[in-house]
Amino acid sequence: MTEQQQYPDIEGDDILMPGTYDRNEETVRKGFWSKLKRNLARVPLADQVVAAYYAAFDPATPFRTKAMLLAALAYFVMPFDVVPDFILGFGFTDDMTVLLTAFGLIRSHVTDAHLERARETVEKLRAEAKTSE
Repeated sequence: MTEQQQYPDIEGDDILMPGTYDRNEETVRKGFWSKLKRNLARVPLADQVVAAYYAAFDPATPFRTKAMLLAALAYFVMPFDVVPDFILGFGFTDDMTVLLTAFGLIRSHVTDAHLERARETVEKLRAEAKTSE
């Protein structure tokens, strides 16, 4: 077996894990908005996080891109972290690192429409948060 055959290529079908994809999608669908709303003031670059969400659920987004975004978003949603979210100033550092790395790798698939919709959504959520204080 050659070295190239030994390690799956990122383009190869053998690296897709449908169970993981489905589990990540379910995790994100169930927990994304509630976690974002609870922590909106502490989530840096919230508009990019929301844009990643919209791109992950856009039917036009390629499957591999969706899989990467869902994995990063599932990490954001999960209640356990390398750096716990409640640590002031540092809690979302690991989440943002994972999300921004994924975002950077698939940036060409996050459209201006995703970004604009995300900005509008974050503005709306921040306005709702202010009125409920």
